[in-house]
Amino acid sequence: MTETQTQFITTTEALASLCARLAEEEFITVDTEFMREKTYYPELCLVQLAGTGDVAVVDAMAKGIDLAPLGELLASAAPVKVFHACRQDVEIFLLLFGAVPLNLFDTQVAAMVAGFGDQVGYDSLVQSLTGGHIDKTHRFSDWSARPLTKAQIDYAAADVTHLRTVYEKLSARLLVEGRMDWVGQEMEVLADPNTYRVDPVKAWERLKLRTNNRRQLALVQAIATWREREAQRINIPRGRLLKDEQIPEVAALAPENAEALTRARGISAGFANGKSGASLLAAIAEAKALGEADLPKVERPRDTPRASPALVALLKVLLNAAAEQNNVAARLVASSEEIEALALDENAPNPILEGWRREMFGEDALRLIRGEIALSTQGKRIKIVELSR
Repeated sequence: MTETQTQFITTTEALASLCARLAEEEFITVDTEFMREKTYYPELCLVQLAGTGDVAVVDAMAKGIDLAPLGELLASAAPVKVFHACRQDVEIFLLLFGAVPLNLFDTQVAAMVAGFGDQVGYDSLVQSLTGGHIDKTHRFSDWSARPLTKAQIDYAAADVTHLRTVYEKLSARLLVEGRMDWVGQEMEVLADPNTYRVDPVKAWERLKLRTNNRRQLALVQAIATWREREAQRINIPRGRLLKDEQIPEVAALAPENAEALTRARGISAGFANGKSGASLLAAIAEAKALGEADLPKVERPRDTPRASPALVALLKVLLNAAAEQNNVAARLVASSEEIEALALDENAPNPILEGWRREMFGEDALRLIRGEIALSTQGKRIKIVELSR
C-alpha cells in the first residue's frame, strides 16, 4: 500500500463522492470512534474508512452532514467490509441505518481461526502481521469535542490504514489453509441483527442472583426489565438508574411508595418522587400482584442433571489438543458451557456438532464419549488412541 493523505470529511457531498469510489473496491476497512459514558446508546463521533486509494475520517457530528451515502455503501453486497472486533461498530450502524453491514469480515475472529490466540488485540495483530505500532496517545480522547486536532485525526485514520495490510495477510493465510469458510460461518452470527439487540425482559440474566424464592425472583426480573427500558427511554447508562447490586436490594425491600423506596441504599428522594421512581414503583407493584402460577419457575440445583466432571475434564483436554494441533484458539471452538452440555447429552443441538467445529473437534468428542477412543501422551503432546470394540 502506498501512503495516502487522510481526507477529513465534513459534508454530505464529500461523503457521497468518497462512498462512490469505495463502492468500486474489492474490500474496504472500517472503524468508528464513539462515546457512551453518559448515554445508553453509543454516540457516533467519527467513521474511518479506507480503500486502496482513499483514507478518510468522516466527522459524523459535522453540522448538516447526512450519513445516508455511508448507509448505502455498507448495505451493498460488495465490497467486503473489514473491521476488527466489530460488535460495537456494527451495533452503531444497526441503530443508525436499521441494518447490519453486508459482507462482514472481522479480523479478530479471523485471527483466532488463524491461530493468534483468544480475542487477540488490534495492537498485537498489527505488530505481528505488519511490524507497525499503534500510537496509543489519543486512545482516551473525547471524540465528541470539537475541533479535533490533526494528531487525533491521524490517530483515528491509523486504525483503518494498518487494517488493510492485516486483512490482506490474514485472508491470504486463511486461503492457503483452506479456512476462509470457517471465518464465513463465524460471520453469520455477526451478521444477525439479533446478536446486537437487547431484550429488556432478559436483562435480569446478567445479574448474579442467589435466590430460590420465586416471589423475590419475580421482583428482580421486573426491576431489571424496568431499568433496561427506562435507560433506553431516557438514553442514559443503566448503572446511572440502578447499579446491579441495588436491584436485589430494592427487590428485597419491595417498596410500595416513594418514601419506602428512599430507604434503599443509594436511592435519593428526588429519584423516588420523580417520573423514573414512579414507573419503578409501578413495575414493583405489578410484580407483587402476580399470582402463584405466574411466578417464574426456579430450578433447584438438586433437580438439575449434572454432567460427569471427569468426562467434562477429558473433553476439555481433547479440545485443547485439537486446538493446538490445528493452530486455532480453543475458545473459538467450544465454550465450557457447550462442553458440559455435550457431556450431558450428546444428542442435543450444540454448536460443537456443527460445521467446521464438528469436523475439527465434535466427531472425536462424540467418539470419546462413546468409548471409541482414549487419550494418551506422545512426547509432550496428547494423542488419540483407537479402542477396539
